[in-house]
Amino acid sequence: MIRTLLVTTALAIAAPAMAQQTATPQSATPAAPAEAQTATPEAATPATPATPANPTNAVASIVDTEFPAYDANSDGQLDQSEFSKWMVALKDQEMKATGKTLPAEQVTAWANGAFTTADADKSVSVSKPELVTYLSGGAG
Repeated sequence: MIRTLLVTTALAIAAPAMAQQTATPQSATPAAPAEAQTATPEAATPATPATPANPTNAVASIVDTEFPAYDANSDGQLDQSEFSKWMVALKDQEMKATGKTLPAEQVTAWANGAFTTADADKSVSVSKPELVTYLSGGAG
């Protein structure tokens, strides 16, 4: 659920740019005869690149932006405490968005389990690539 919220947030942030790029070709081209539209199929193509081809890139962008705020000791890794603070903040956003609540001990247990899952190399810390992979649902 947290991954869905993160990806949804990333897409919501990108939506205005995608809408601008999509609207530009349509507003720049007045209504034209059918033969002119078929002669330039490229007119529909510019909207395609605006759609994120890989949601992992959106997640990676968010991780790059937010990582320093949670990496308290600036070592480029998140220990369990640093990671848990970030995950609890994300879980709080998710609960506010969905209207659901969980007791604090359940949120803590969830964050601890998330750390174990995210720490793919079992180094007792989570790197940026591990975090991107975890938040992308393993699609990294």
